Amino acid sequence: MERKIRHYEADGIVVEYEAKRCIHAAECVRGLPAVFDPEARPWIQPAKATADATAEVIRHCPTGALSYRRTDGGEEEQPASENTVRVAPDGPLYLAGRIRIHLPDGEVIDETRVALCRCGDSENKPFCDNGHVAREFSDPGLAAEHRLKPASESDGPITVHCAPNGPLLVEGPLRVLSADGSAAEGGKGALCRCGASSSKPYCDGSHKVSGFEAD
Repeated sequence: MERKIRHYEADGIVVEYEAKRCIHAAECVRGLPAVFDPEARPWIQPAKATADATAEVIRHCPTGALSYRRTDGGEEEQPASENTVRVAPDGPLYLAGRIRIHLPDGEVIDETRVALCRCGDSENKPFCDNGHVAREFSDPGLAAEHRLKPASESDGPITVHCAPNGPLLVEGPLRVLSADGSAAEGGKGALCRCGASSSKPYCDGSHKVSGFEAD
């Protein structure tokens, strides 16, 4: 997958921004508007805050569109202590922790934060691109059923495979967090990415009849 990442450098830190991954959650704008100002050019100006403050705000970006590298010996980002999949109402799956994504072209990328499409309309699959907004995708973000198989190990990354024309296959110790605050723990499952499952966020085979197509 071709990735276009822009770099913004200041004393002690290099901010990296991947526009295709940004869905305007605006955590950065709310958290540090002096640095992240959509009306300014360039819109990211890390020299306007300390490297520590900028890094702290970037760690709250739920999609991983923003990341950073420290050039002053400061602490680099560490993955969350547990792997989670948060189901956003009317929106994507937010993954956090140690995440290893196997892309359709064979590339494998390691992430700590990412938003994956579950409406089926993203043009940047498996990543969310806000296609759910135009589609008016509607789902309360609840997991009514527990469809995770038990974890075989208590530690390790979540691995994500994109089944051709099918779901996201996840494996590894994880917790699925519903919008109502409930959680399900497990180690293996299939998460819907066509938007048609009646058992969201889990796959129920609806992609086979909906005509869903994706690498």
